[in-house]
This record gives sequence, structure tokens and C-alpha cells, in this order.
Amino acid sequence: MKEQFKKFLNEEQDPKAIEKITSKLNDLLMKGEEVGYIAVQKKPAITVFPDSIVLTNKRIIICKPKNLGLSMDFTDYTWDDIASTFVKENILGSEFSFGTKTDLAISIDYIPKIQARKIYTYAKEQLDLLKNPVSNTAPVQETAEPVFEEEAEEIEEVETEEVTSFAEILPAAPVTETYEPLPTQPAGERKLSDLSKEELFDKLQNYKKLLDNGLIMQGEYDAYKKEILSYM
Repeated sequence: MKEQFKKFLNEEQDPKAIEKITSKLNDLLMKGEEVGYIAVQKKPAITVFPDSIVLTNKRIIICKPKNLGLSMDFTDYTWDDIASTFVKENILGSEFSFGTKTDLAISIDYIPKIQARKIYTYAKEQLDLLKNPVSNTAPVQETAEPVFEEEAEEIEEVETEEVTSFAEILPAAPVTETYEPLPTQPAGERKLSDLSKEELFDKLQNYKKLLDNGLIMQGEYDAYKKEILSYM
């Protein structure tokens, strides 16, 4: 397995951290599960035991060393439970975040920028496979009608734009629920349409905290969430 991960070491990964993670992955991987990428924290100060994130074709695994590196906590999230992913580039590395369908927000910071871009791209590919499972089946035979060829070209163009935009990823699913209308926006507050995707994600997290603290009702939170997601 170590030979399989040597390709990552030219992207500023800590060799000792990679070796420690891969030595434990043998017992963690499920049947048919393959590792797509591993990213390791690189904080400004010396970090003996950095956190890591492993992306496989089945899930995201967060690895946090404990007990002076003698043991490690693993938390995983399957792809069908992930609703969106983000990459925010800062001066000192990048922050990779993702949200789940149960309104959990998970992030890992101080990821080297090239590693953050790699895990973002890999995550987008896995979520696209969930949205478009037909693309994994055998190729469709060509027909004489040009309509299907035009439709295929349109789909390819949309997917290319999504890969280069570094925008939020949301699985396509019809929304059938109805929500209460949003309260009137306070005077002077910026419109949702003027906010960036990172700012919209932060605003959604703030509303979730208000709900958890009992400051707003569930119906209000659902309405805020629906409105914010419509601009992402």
C-alpha cells in the first residue's frame, strides 16, 4: 500500500504522517474501497501530529492523532450523506469544508493549497457520480437522430464549467417541501445575492447556531436555509 501513496509525497505531504495513516488504513478500508487522495495539515508552527483527511471512492475520513501520536481517532462520512463542499484559500494554506444532509459542517484548515485543490476536485467527481449514475454504465449506442448528440454536448459543457469554477457542490434533488416565508431583511444588511458562496455558507452556519440555542424556530431556520441555498 505504501507504494500506492508515494505519488502524494511531491505535494508537500509529511512523509511520516502519510506512513502512519497508511499503516492503519489496511484495517479500515472496506471491500472495493480505494483511496483517491490524502491531504495533511501544515501549520505555520511545527506540528508533530498534524490532522489529515483521506478521500476514498466511498467516504471522507478525518484522521486526528491523540495520545502523543500513539493512537488516532477516525471519523468518516459517506458520499451520499454529503450535501456540499467548499475550498477557501487563505494566506497560510487553505481550508476545506463540507456540509452534510443533517446540517453538520466539518472543516480542516492549514491544508497546502495544491492538496486542497486536489481533494476538492476529487470530492466533486465523487458527488457527480452520485448525481449522474448513468455515466458509469456501458456507453450508449449512437443513433441517427442528432437531438441526442446535441444534448450530450450540452451536458459536457456544464460539467466543464463546474470543474473550473470551484463553486459549491450540491447533489441534484427535487425539493418538494414547503417552507414559511423569510422575515423581512433588516435595513442596511447586504442582500443574499451580493454575498459570495463562502459568506453564504458562514451565514447558514450562524442560523444553525441560533436554532440550536433556541433563538429562532425550526420553521424560520428552514426558510433561511432554503433561501440561502437558492443563491449557492
